[in-house]
Amino acid sequence: MKKISKQHLIAACLGAWLFSGCSKDIYDRTASLPALIPAVADGNAGEWKPYLLATNEDVAVAAPIATNNPDYIAQINEIKAAQADYTPEEKSRVDYWSAGAVLRWNEIMRELVAKRNLPPYQNDDGTYPLPNANNPLAYPIFPFANPPYAARAYAYVAAAQYDALVAAYHYKAVYNRKAPYAVDSTLRVMIPKNALPSYPSEDAVVAGAAVEMLKLLFPADQDYINQRAQEHMQARILSGANVRSDLEAGQALGRAVAQKFAARARTDRAGASAGNAASWQALVDVTLARGEVPWYSFELPVRPPMLPAFGKVKSFLIDSMGVIALRPGPPPLVESEKMKQETMEVYDFVKNPTRERIRIVHFWADGVGTYTPPGHWNAIAADDFIKQNISEVRWARNLALLNMAMFDAAIVCWDTKFFYFNPRPTQLNPSIKTLTGIPNFPAYISGHSTFSGAAATILGHLSPANAQKYKDMANEASMSRVYGGIHYRSDCEVGLETGIKLAAYAVNKAKTDGAE
Repeated sequence: MKKISKQHLIAACLGAWLFSGCSKDIYDRTASLPALIPAVADGNAGEWKPYLLATNEDVAVAAPIATNNPDYIAQINEIKAAQADYTPEEKSRVDYWSAGAVLRWNEIMRELVAKRNLPPYQNDDGTYPLPNANNPLAYPIFPFANPPYAARAYAYVAAAQYDALVAAYHYKAVYNRKAPYAVDSTLRVMIPKNALPSYPSEDAVVAGAAVEMLKLLFPADQDYINQRAQEHMQARILSGANVRSDLEAGQALGRAVAQKFAARARTDRAGASAGNAASWQALVDVTLARGEVPWYSFELPVRPPMLPAFGKVKSFLIDSMGVIALRPGPPPLVESEKMKQETMEVYDFVKNPTRERIRIVHFWADGVGTYTPPGHWNAIAADDFIKQNISEVRWARNLALLNMAMFDAAIVCWDTKFFYFNPRPTQLNPSIKTLTGIPNFPAYISGHSTFSGAAATILGHLSPANAQKYKDMANEASMSRVYGGIHYRSDCEVGLETGIKLAAYAVNKAKTDGAE
């Protein structure tokens, strides 16, 4: 067994402290939400276009048993038995999950990202270990859920849930089996009733897809993930919303659809995105050959750059040529007057901070132990979607579009960062003392800005009434990096523009998926 050093323990404790604070923030805002009552049921969602599945019948779902079948009656009696002797804790779980399956699993995922967003501590010889997906429980535990990894994870889970729900709504319409409370009026119903057929269960579909994807993305947390899924399914039984066969069919469908996404994930080149020592040195050599100053790590000992080959990962909305087409032109030359001016601007901001700018820096920091910038935008979106009372399938669609946009934004951003390999302000002017941590990758373009431009654009399309608010938030997130001393203005302005251009592909998908 690997000996755990004092430094490793300190890092682990720091991560646990940060995780506990972030987790509390995730749930404090939404712990006592009312049950989801969609303003529009979206009963026709079975006709919407899935994103990875070829059709909504790619995964077969067998016909359910009839409601007068003795086995079905036994399943009704299972609900009655659960309702005859339940605890306050079980009732609180019903209330918790009734706020919405997609919302709750998105929160769980943000929790996992925050927990695993902790860079490994160095070895005794000054080198850094890398998490290994083939040995995920060894130190450092896989994954290190940094922003690119998190963006990819959020996208896969959300898109799998959406495709699985489209298929589920299709089979709901085909089989049209009534909810148990519509079959037996003596059942106590602890959640709002709706007119949707209950087979297969949409909650079970969401949970099945989430569990299948999360066990791939966060293998060290499988016990916790399975526990939450079990609680979710028990809550559906106790509430009177579903019989056992509704849940079993839904979970099987969700898992089967997620397996198709998992197969894609295993071949999307993310596994090779860390690179190796030779590729890291080549980045330096190419930059020097251009006559420019290469970026270098400010960490001691020097840490390898974060996922330098992430720009080669297979995207959802564009192809590899599209990534290159969206790569912006070069940053200002290091010796240019413009770069000198921008560096001085950064110095002036950190030398003369204001209360408001410090607030902005901290609000958008999204560093170690948090659910990352993509997770922050998921939280922003969720807070607004809660108020809109949208259906489960529309929740899934909206989060899929948001997260596919941010995942692809990460790919374009990281392609740009490691194509130009541009130094950060602290490298050009050591007098700049940042107000937040210095990320371990090149400056141009700003990741926060690219994520935010993409997120604000697709969210503005999905919720036009909030479009200006999202735009203002994106601008603030972008400038927070200049105020904090870790980016030049051009990093942020071009990052925003790039994110907006990328999001146009998500907007086009939204216009053609049949949901509008």
